[in-house]
Amino acid sequence: MPHFTTSDGKRLYYEDRGEGRPLICLAGLTRNCRDFSFLAPHLDELRMIAMDYRGRGRSDHDPDFTNYNIVQESRDVIDLIDHLELDRVAVLGTSRGGLIAMTLATSDAERLDAVILNDIGPVVAPGGLERIMGYVGLPPAARTLDEMAETLKAAMEEEFPGVPLERWREQASFQFEETADGLALRYDARLRDALLAQAEAGPAPDLWPLFEALSPLPTGVIRGANSDLLTAETLAEMQARRPSLIAAEVPARGHVPFLDEPEALDVIRRVLDAP
Repeated sequence: MPHFTTSDGKRLYYEDRGEGRPLICLAGLTRNCRDFSFLAPHLDELRMIAMDYRGRGRSDHDPDFTNYNIVQESRDVIDLIDHLELDRVAVLGTSRGGLIAMTLATSDAERLDAVILNDIGPVVAPGGLERIMGYVGLPPAARTLDEMAETLKAAMEEEFPGVPLERWREQASFQFEETADGLALRYDARLRDALLAQAEAGPAPDLWPLFEALSPLPTGVIRGANSDLLTAETLAEMQARRPSLIAAEVPARGHVPFLDEPEALDVIRRVLDAP
């Protein structure tokens, strides 16, 4: 399995498939490379590169949980780009991954040639954050992947109406590991401690400058029409500030779209085809 070593000595897992233009795929807060499994069959023409952040998936956990932060994770992305000897890349960032992409636009813009944000923007709605804190780092009540699939379908039916149980079973397998003792998280539970420490440190910074740093780059935004993290009002403000923004809402999806929806694929292709 391919790994690379970060500048501070952590061994992180990544996947590198296909040929063509490189697209770095950055997953959500607690997720990993497998988050892009539904998208991959639709982008055969690209070189898709996905990584497990430190403390997630098959990457090393960090003894210092305070390193589970967006600035450090952005540095890890640059370490991966350097490891692969790539000059510039397009970035597709889901949720946390989109925040990392915007951070890279402020620190390493010369390494980027396009950015697509999946259900994230410069304002993170409090309701979505509250929902996320309701599960991050906590052991699930479900004991098998089949039980978790049922749980996900029931919990997400309002935001993701009509998604079949089989899709939730796949999603459950991406996020949890079935063991003799029940389901195990595929990430370091101390990620919760990192989030709590960051919240206690003070109010969240203004992220609009990070979004505005994307202005020289072809940029797209995908929003789940039922999202509780990226509101319709925030997307409208993003479009007002950046008229060239390529954006679409995905119907019958909350946070986050799976990325194999026609609307999501259209945004991805339009951004990557932009001059």
